[in-house]
Amino acid sequence: MSTQRPPTIDPKAAAHWQRIAPASTPWLHEEVASRMVERLQWINLQPKAWTHWGAVRGGQLTHVALIAKYPDSDCFMPIAGELIADAAIKNIVNTASSSSKWQLSKLSNFFKSGPKVNYTTPTDGAVDMLWANMHLHNALDPQALIAQWHKAIATDGFLMFSCLGPDTLRELRGMYEKLGWPVPSHQFTDMHDWGDMLIQAGFAEPVMDMERIVLTYETPQKLLQDLRELGRNLHPDRFPALRGKAWKAKLEAALVDHLADPAEGGRLKLTFEVIYGHAMKPKPRVKLSEHSAVSLRDMREMLQGTRGR
Repeated sequence: MSTQRPPTIDPKAAAHWQRIAPASTPWLHEEVASRMVERLQWINLQPKAWTHWGAVRGGQLTHVALIAKYPDSDCFMPIAGELIADAAIKNIVNTASSSSKWQLSKLSNFFKSGPKVNYTTPTDGAVDMLWANMHLHNALDPQALIAQWHKAIATDGFLMFSCLGPDTLRELRGMYEKLGWPVPSHQFTDMHDWGDMLIQAGFAEPVMDMERIVLTYETPQKLLQDLRELGRNLHPDRFPALRGKAWKAKLEAALVDHLADPAEGGRLKLTFEVIYGHAMKPKPRVKLSEHSAVSLRDMREMLQGTRGR
């Protein structure tokens, strides 16, 4: 595993959050996932198999939509070690049942289909599409994770992902800086850097875009509740101890003083920058050097590509 990781993520804090994160999808994650689904209209490839990476937190209702879009495709749904597959399925079914009986029926039939769903990490070249919504910005080693995704995707398959960008929580960061408090969250990577990492991992034709979603809140309590559902502060220089009731009251008062927007009737405003990424896995190329080694799998794919041309 590579030692490269975002310099502002504390590995212990990130591992702890993975253990305690609720087995449910935050509202914002589901909204972003639905916008990702809209982008699939530009892709004609019908995957024989696909992976929903981080499905429990990435979009449970969207998982139903993807099943409906690819009803004949096998699905890999790797479940994190701290989450039991049956519990995760129960959460997804419960979420779907609140939407419509049709969705619940489709989902139940899917899970009963046996070999069509696999809760393990896909093997090399096993899937034609890898879907990862709002996952990458919390990765301890994003370059290693992207490389793992590249191996899992078959030649001519594609990656679809989203994550938070550097403008996320800019109002909150400004407030903390003005008050001289430790940073409220770890930093987020720019979309151009994500594009560079995709190319370094072997992906081709990366398409990156972003949008800012501005949320407003009536109360600081509701704002803090949403933030707690979305994640935790993983910065190594975060406040190292527990906070008390006095601090919470001070924080809530500061949120009202600094985040209230007169243009929104005094509601508290918070910005989230969402980055969307799409990239293809091309046929492998032999790097020219004095001695070159080519795997048997890559050699077969190159020969097949030559015959096709």
